[in-house]
Amino acid sequence: MVEIEIDGKKVEVPPGSMVMDAANKVGTYIPHFCYHKKLSIAANCRMCLVEVEKAPKPLPACATPVAAGMIVRSNSEKAVQAQKSVMEFLLINHPLDCPICDQGGECQLQDLAMGYGPSASRYQEEKRVVFHKNVGPLISMEEMSRCIHCTRCVRFGQEIAGVMELGMLNRGEHSEITSFVGKTVDSELSGNMIDLCPVGALTSKPFRYSARTWELGRRKSVSPHDAVGANLIVQVKNNQVKRVVPLENEAVNECWISDKDRFSYEALNSEERLQQPMLKQGGQWQTVDWKTALEYVAHGLRNIRHEHGADAIGALVSPHATLEEMALAAKLMRAIGSDNIDSRLRQSDFSLDGKIKPWLGMHIEELGHMERVLVIGAFLRKDHPLLSARLRQAVKHGAKLMLVHGCDDDNLIPAAAKMIAAPSDWLAALSKIVVALAARKQIAAPAGFDAVQADDAAHKIAELLDGGEGRAILLGNAAVAHPEYAKLHAAAEWIAANSGAKFGVLGEAANSVGAYLAKAVPQDKGANAFDMIAKPRKAYLVLHAEAERDCHDTRAAAAAMQAAEMVVLMSPFKQGMDYADVILPVAPFTETAGSFVNCEGRLQSFQGVVKALGETRPAWKVLRVLGNLLDAPGFDYDSAEQVRAEITKVAHGELISGLNNQSGLAPQAGQAAGGLQRLADVPIYFADALVRRAPSLQATADAKAPRALMNQATLAKHGLQAGDAVTVRQGQGSASLLAALHAGLPDDVVRIAAAHESTAQLGAMFGAVTLEKGKGA
Repeated sequence: MVEIEIDGKKVEVPPGSMVMDAANKVGTYIPHFCYHKKLSIAANCRMCLVEVEKAPKPLPACATPVAAGMIVRSNSEKAVQAQKSVMEFLLINHPLDCPICDQGGECQLQDLAMGYGPSASRYQEEKRVVFHKNVGPLISMEEMSRCIHCTRCVRFGQEIAGVMELGMLNRGEHSEITSFVGKTVDSELSGNMIDLCPVGALTSKPFRYSARTWELGRRKSVSPHDAVGANLIVQVKNNQVKRVVPLENEAVNECWISDKDRFSYEALNSEERLQQPMLKQGGQWQTVDWKTALEYVAHGLRNIRHEHGADAIGALVSPHATLEEMALAAKLMRAIGSDNIDSRLRQSDFSLDGKIKPWLGMHIEELGHMERVLVIGAFLRKDHPLLSARLRQAVKHGAKLMLVHGCDDDNLIPAAAKMIAAPSDWLAALSKIVVALAARKQIAAPAGFDAVQADDAAHKIAELLDGGEGRAILLGNAAVAHPEYAKLHAAAEWIAANSGAKFGVLGEAANSVGAYLAKAVPQDKGANAFDMIAKPRKAYLVLHAEAERDCHDTRAAAAAMQAAEMVVLMSPFKQGMDYADVILPVAPFTETAGSFVNCEGRLQSFQGVVKALGETRPAWKVLRVLGNLLDAPGFDYDSAEQVRAEITKVAHGELISGLNNQSGLAPQAGQAAGGLQRLADVPIYFADALVRRAPSLQATADAKAPRALMNQATLAKHGLQAGDAVTVRQGQGSASLLAALHAGLPDDVVRIAAAHESTAQLGAMFGAVTLEKGKGA
């Protein structure tokens, strides 16, 4: 450790630290613009100039390494004069936009100008003008004359998001931040640039001119989207959510959030919001009061149980529902006498039921410190933006990332080894790694692997897994949705056990882990989500989900809903109007109290931040009343906290125990298959009901209509060219799409996105497909 003195206070910091780090440790504030603790040092704003004893001139605190015995003065006359001089230069060209600037009230330049700026400018010449840019629907660059060239946005793209989408042109007073010619900013983390901008040059396009910062109330919340459970500050005006920004939590989301966490709030004020219960009578929809709607539901459920038995009733619960909602839905179903409840809507293989309660297998924070990581079946960037950012940092510091997947996507992370194979060949690929690792460890391969021959890629992965301290093997969303999930899990489990690696599942949604705690999965002999669709029930209770978008086989799900005698939808939105009998308006996450359990098993609770819209009610309250109407015992809760207390004694922020990834199943060897087959991803802005209804997110490049993606060999084999219309057939369903080239796909694989209206008729996320040229849209 190196001891230095700052403003009379002694502090010890590690060698190589900067003066700014020492100042932060001792609690001394040094004014700055370009410095950010998560970004590299640029030292180009010069606002952090400080006096260092024996130095001939002031030095930048962010770029001056500490030395033993160094004496630093941050507020001496010399330092303050230097800081004031820098501020004068910064203000020379800065426009007087404060009265109309969205950054007004939370602007670093505005704040520091009060302390270091002159009362009048000596500069009489015309200020420079920088032309505005259009970089997409999320970030506004309309007032780039405000830019002070701190380059935080540029460094964020390069270092955190992994792609340099903004850069600086020209030199001197002609310098300007811009995107590449004709390009928009398309990163799934791009909104963080808005937070990083210390002036009003980059602002939120959806939020633009809608409120002043001092008019906004601020409430803590938790993201309802991916499995990280990012901590949020939701900003509210006139009972409407106006903006969402990150709440720093180093253990969960650091100081970042993904764009779907940031901009999905637009859906909360969507025209599709349902504000009163609706009932279908004689084929016509009518608005009714809550009493009528709930009595109709209770009466209908009683009749179906009486006529067809309790097993004829099933519940499909979104993995984005809260822990309390899941728990009461499960309790209600079991009070009816049915164990048919599931939240794993996109899963198709349930062979591991009763053996595992899957989770990440480690703390999220540990992921950034791993040395070797093998990821199996994951569209990393889009499925897990924040986890990808941690892996990106780990690889920058020397970690090795390995991939087994069906598509060689650009994850913006260099991969040390990868095996890209058709989905039907994933087990065969893992089998090769098993054999290679067994040979390297000089242990016997599992029974049945005698005929498996490891290739160079498998040997490379085995070699990497055999070294290093922190090792992890992770299963992604596509692996969990795979028809051979249990076999993939067993093979990965064996590899982890014999390489000394931690083993985990990345997790699909905000409460994928919480569903096991809430028992929103079959506990005895109940039907799972796939079976409830494959063998249709007479009645369905659907909570927060859209069956025709969120299920593994969307075609079969829509058919099952159409055939049912009664479908009860509990949703914040008008949806399923063609097959539902009752739609109950239940609150989204901003209008209810609840909890999510993230992928590491961390329980995070939150309160509603705005009043419920119209007649909307929290889903846990609706389920409580339904329980009372059905004379079910134990439905006398007064708060969501009471429901949570019944499920768990764990307090907010603590980790759940009892999660388990060890199935104990012996691995089975896989053989390479053939034939044209589908690989389905769930695009980041189609993944749940909120992002599907956020206009700005739907205007991004990631929300474009799905296409039939193939490599050049597959296109040629079927007489196709990129841009050709094509009809894709899968089972009894078909979709009219445009063919497109994707060089990262294996031969005979067609990548077609799920969770979108245009592909809903295709059915299962994996399976054989056929192509017909010239019949598409």
